[in-house]
Amino acid sequence: MNDGLRTTRALRIEPGRTSEHESVMIEDMVIEESPVALLYNGLPFAVMMATPVDLEDFALGFALCEGIVGSAREFSLVDVVRDEAGVALHAAIPQARFDRLEDRRRMLEGRSGCGLCGVAELRDAIRPPPRVDAGHRVAPDDILAALHAVAQRQPMNARSGGVHASGFVYEGIVIVREDVGRHNAVDKLVGALQRATPAIEAVNGMLVVTSRASYEIVRKAAFAGIPTVVAMSAPTAQAIAQAEAADITLVAFARDARMTVYAGRERIALA
Repeated sequence: MNDGLRTTRALRIEPGRTSEHESVMIEDMVIEESPVALLYNGLPFAVMMATPVDLEDFALGFALCEGIVGSAREFSLVDVVRDEAGVALHAAIPQARFDRLEDRRRMLEGRSGCGLCGVAELRDAIRPPPRVDAGHRVAPDDILAALHAVAQRQPMNARSGGVHASGFVYEGIVIVREDVGRHNAVDKLVGALQRATPAIEAVNGMLVVTSRASYEIVRKAAFAGIPTVVAMSAPTAQAIAQAEAADITLVAFARDARMTVYAGRERIALA
């Protein structure tokens, strides 16, 4: 079973121990990064560099977050083909959806999670996001609790130190997905929410990411219907603009009991 990690031998050099006989060879865990091809109705759309775990979640989440399908009902993963070159995810989508892809379809190599796959022209790169339903208000303590809950559920990062995580938190529900690419982690999470039985309603929960808040992360949250995005690192200007357009609450620099709210302040319940 592939757990997304690989063992490698490495030379560890520590302060004060720089000679050859003082340094030591160690067995270290590193995160895997593999080409993952996404094909729809037999034709290729994109190749992403991703951690090859939770691929069923990734396939569905990517299709939803990229607007390739409008709901999980329009998507079927028909085959997962693994070989030495990588992994191919073969999906079936309605013909009408497939026809729309023809204007976007382009083979490209995503580097650790490209978020603009299949965008051929500049005017298509920044598209208006869907607006998110109101959602409920959250207190700063709720956000800090969500950060803690997600931090406790990152087994790959705990063993390798090289993985992004994306978590969904709502009233005791905590779902986390990890990947070498921060965009991929969000796609996997969105897919996991939809593949749950029953599917988990995103409208009242929050998305927690261990990375910066980029344009694509906010956009993916909008397509998933998640009203609050919490990032441990900085936001980009376009992420803030997307959050405002989608009516998403965007919180960044959330760590050490501090945070900054950049959009959607009305959802933050202050004492």
